[in-house]
Amino acid sequence: MKLGLLIPFLDNTVEEWAVTARLLRWLTFLWLFIGLVILFSASYSIADAAYGDGLYYFKRQILWVLVGLVVFNLVVHSPLRYIVAIADWAVLLLLFLIFVTVIPGVGTTINGATRWLVIGGIPIQPSELIKPFLVLQSARVFGKWEQLNLRVRLTWLFIFAFVLLGILLQPNLSTTAFCGITIWLIALAAGLPYLQLGATALGGFLLAFLSISLREYQQRRIMMFLNPWIDPFGSGYQLVQSLLAVGSGGIWGTGFGLSQQKLFYLPIQYTDFIFAVFAEEFGFVGCLVLFGFLFVYGTLALFVAQRAQKVVHRLVAIGAMILMVGQSLMNIGVATGALPTTGLPFPLFSYGGNSMIASLLAAGLLIRVARESNEAEVVSLAERRRSQNGKGAEDSKGKGGRGKIVSLNRSNPRSKQ
Repeated sequence: MKLGLLIPFLDNTVEEWAVTARLLRWLTFLWLFIGLVILFSASYSIADAAYGDGLYYFKRQILWVLVGLVVFNLVVHSPLRYIVAIADWAVLLLLFLIFVTVIPGVGTTINGATRWLVIGGIPIQPSELIKPFLVLQSARVFGKWEQLNLRVRLTWLFIFAFVLLGILLQPNLSTTAFCGITIWLIALAAGLPYLQLGATALGGFLLAFLSISLREYQQRRIMMFLNPWIDPFGSGYQLVQSLLAVGSGGIWGTGFGLSQQKLFYLPIQYTDFIFAVFAEEFGFVGCLVLFGFLFVYGTLALFVAQRAQKVVHRLVAIGAMILMVGQSLMNIGVATGALPTTGLPFPLFSYGGNSMIASLLAAGLLIRVARESNEAEVVSLAERRRSQNGKGAEDSKGKGGRGKIVSLNRSNPRSKQ
């Protein structure tokens, strides 16, 4: 195996890629670099206090980045049909691991949620890793919806429902909602009947309402989202501190590394609320630049989806865009109080190995679609002959020749078939 297939910066095949694929590749690397810079600033103080090493989280994130880049480069160099072909088995395996996490004594509980499995000393979060494979499998199913029989359709709808149920049992309402929305949007892009989509959306809302009704902490989150100042030192503390950080940034920000809220005021500032640190240090102008970056990335992703020659590829590109840009906007919405407080990470910004691998995998899928969208279209032999004859006629006219061009295909090509 060539070393360039494992290390992106040694890849010498990039010059042969489509322009959109190269642009998305460099935008992904830029996004990753900015994320590491922000993580360094957001995590240094808390890491130094907790472990006596300000680089504790940063160094571990670098290791996950290296693993994620290997996955990223393998994806961009693998035919998409092979990746799509293994999506069903990956979904089933990760679904099994999701249900294993809820077995008492097996899963690892952090902050009241049992979302992790520790395998060989490495924390695995199946609900995070399953996101790109849900995109692949839902694109595969909904892209060929009309060709599938009723049994296959219902089988995969039930599997998707079990995935959402398993994540909800951890409990992880935010990831459940995001995965459900992602699958639903891919189905919408595939052109499924509005009646089916409406019924599914209604079912999702009812499931979310039921979950909130049965869990008091989720009810408190909704109340604090509406007015966090009614309990600024209790349930509303996270959002209040995040809003203070965002507001403290002003127009130009306090400067890189000079955030005050990250100094033991803002909780989990290096994961769920990392955008608040970015907003405080880079201000309103920096946030506008970040929004512009996400807009450009999302626009390129939609352009790639539009140019995709196969329906499944188009849906994969749309799903990857939702994972990267949509999840970023949801994270920003939480940090600014526009959405209820949830546990969704900011792709390529937030600390976490599972999130990093899932995000780089999604980015790699998008770039792979861009590469394959640049392939030449297959034309029939008759069309090729007509094209050659037309070119020959133009050459003859250009040389001033008045001779008659005799066609090699005078009769209707359809009559010979």
